Amino acid sequence: MFRRRIEQGAWRIDHRIPTVDDLAAECGVARATIRQALDLLEQDGLIERFRAKGTFVRSAPTDSRLWCDVETDWSGLLRSRDGAEIEILDDTPALSSTALPPVEIGRPAPQYRHIRRRHWRDGQPFLLADVYLNDRLSQKVTAEALRSRTALKLVAGIPGVRIADARQTLTIGTADVETAAALHLPLNAPVAFVRRAAVDARGVLLLVADGIYRGDVVRIDIKLR
Repeated sequence: MFRRRIEQGAWRIDHRIPTVDDLAAECGVARATIRQALDLLEQDGLIERFRAKGTFVRSAPTDSRLWCDVETDWSGLLRSRDGAEIEILDDTPALSSTALPPVEIGRPAPQYRHIRRRHWRDGQPFLLADVYLNDRLSQKVTAEALRSRTALKLVAGIPGVRIADARQTLTIGTADVETAAALHLPLNAPVAFVRRAAVDARGVLLLVADGIYRGDVVRIDIKLR
């Protein structure tokens, strides 16, 4: 949010920004949360703090931060991001379908394999994802694929599997305690929640993937015509 104020000119270069107390009151959060957010801006060279004088804007963010495209077309959803690395945080087989998050398409298989993954680029985590794979098919997914492929490509790359329908839903929210810690963000920092689901020709859910993206690196481009 504060980065956006600099980007949009609400906080102008060489001008003093509001105090921590004022920002905490405006945003309805603790002063420690505001300080964490300002620390990130200072690390990026966007602001400079002076004792007894206040905090001043020194530069504007560059577009290079907004490198993480949330794809809106099929080919893009299958494409891996250059320079990205995937860390496996948890891998649990044979979960009951009752553990699935709610989706609007398909009917569940009896069991699913749950993989929690964290995606990194340039030493920075940018995506925390919970992937639920039809347990019957998940045995055909290699360990290398789990560490290199997007969620939909995990399924699309299985021989003999045809995806008949796939959906994506995106909402905007804020980071809770767990998400903030996993993505190295301040509490309540903006994030994008993306849910993807895919079904086979029989209408069985092959995959449900819930992703949480850092809001400060995400860009969404949609072709209208």
